[in-house]
Amino acid sequence: MANTIIIGSGCYLPERIIGRDYFYSTQFFDEQFAPIDKPAEEIVSKFVEITEIENRRYINDNQTNSEIGAIAAKLAIEDAGIDPETLDYIIFATNFGELTKDGRSDFMPTLAARVKKKLGIKNRKCVTYDMIFGCPGWVEGMILANQLIKAGSAKRILVIGSETLSRATDPYDRNKMIFADGSGAVVVEATEDEGVGIIAHNTLCDNDAELCYLENNHSLNPDENPSALYIRMQGRKIYEYALKNVPDSMKNTIEDAGLNIDDIDKILLHQANAKMDHAIIDRLMRLYGIRKYDHAIAPMTIQEFGNSSVATIPTMFDLIIKGKMEGQQFKDKGNVLMASVGAGMNINAFVYRFP
Repeated sequence: MANTIIIGSGCYLPERIIGRDYFYSTQFFDEQFAPIDKPAEEIVSKFVEITEIENRRYINDNQTNSEIGAIAAKLAIEDAGIDPETLDYIIFATNFGELTKDGRSDFMPTLAARVKKKLGIKNRKCVTYDMIFGCPGWVEGMILANQLIKAGSAKRILVIGSETLSRATDPYDRNKMIFADGSGAVVVEATEDEGVGIIAHNTLCDNDAELCYLENNHSLNPDENPSALYIRMQGRKIYEYALKNVPDSMKNTIEDAGLNIDDIDKILLHQANAKMDHAIIDRLMRLYGIRKYDHAIAPMTIQEFGNSSVATIPTMFDLIIKGKMEGQQFKDKGNVLMASVGAGMNINAFVYRFP
C-alpha cells in the first residue's frame, strides 16, 4: 500500500501588517450587546497580553481568497518541480469561501475549481474539492489526500489552506483582533517507501452542545444590520474544550504511530491564540509526566501573523522547511505532529515522518 509524502510547499503572507493601533478608534461591544465603557487602547492592550497577538496580516481590497490560495499553490507546485497537469486532485480548505468585501460568502464555483483555472490546468480528470471543516480543514484535507492515495485513487494531490477572515469579523467584537488572512499549500505524492509520510491520523467531531462555540451571528452592536453575519466565538468554552480534548487526541495519534513524545521532533499546532496553544502543549507534556521541556518543539507564529485558520499549519510548515523561521528546522527522517481544533467542534491530528 502506498504512503503519502510531501514533495513541495508554498505560502502567501499578505503585505498589509495590522498592528494594535489599527483598533484604537474602535467602539467595542460586549456579549450583552452593550458598549464597553473602557478606552480602546486599554482593551487592545489586555487582548495582546492574553493572546500575544501583536500583529496580523490582511489582504488588500482587490485581493480574493482564491487568488492568494493560487499563489501558495503555484509556489508549492514550483517547489515540487512537477507538471500541474499531473495533479489528480485539488483540495481547498476554507471556512467562508470567496468572501466579498461586504462579507458575503461565495462557494460557487468551488475555490478549488477557481484555483485550477488560475493555474491553467486543463486535465479534466483533476478533481476539485472544497474542504469545509473549520480551522482543522487543511489537516483534514491532508488526511483525505492520504486516504485517496492509499486507496489507489490518486498519485499526486495539491492541498491548500487559505482564508480571508478579516472580511468575516464583526467590527465591534474584541475577537476580531484574533483573526487574519493568509494561505499555505503542499503537494503530496504516493511513494512505495515504507514507514514514511503520514503514518497515523485521528479525527474527532463533537457536534452537540459544542456546535455553537464558533458560529456565524449578527453584530454585537444592536444598531447594525441584523442580516449581516460575522464570526461569533465563545472564547471561554473553546478554551475549556480544547484543553480537555486536544492533548488526549494528540497523544492518541502519537501512540497510533507507535511512538512516544520523545520521538516527536516538532509539533505544528494550529495557531488559535498563544495562551491556549501554550496550555495545550503543557497539558500534552504532562500526559507523559513531563513538566519541563524545550518550548522550541512547538513553533509559534500567531504573535506576528494572527490566526489565519486553515492557513496557519501549512504556512508554518513552509516557513520552517524553507529556513525562514529563526531557530526552527526539521530533522532528517524526523517525526512531526500536526494538530488542529476549530468550529464544529472538530479536532484532528496526524504524524508525518520525513523520508
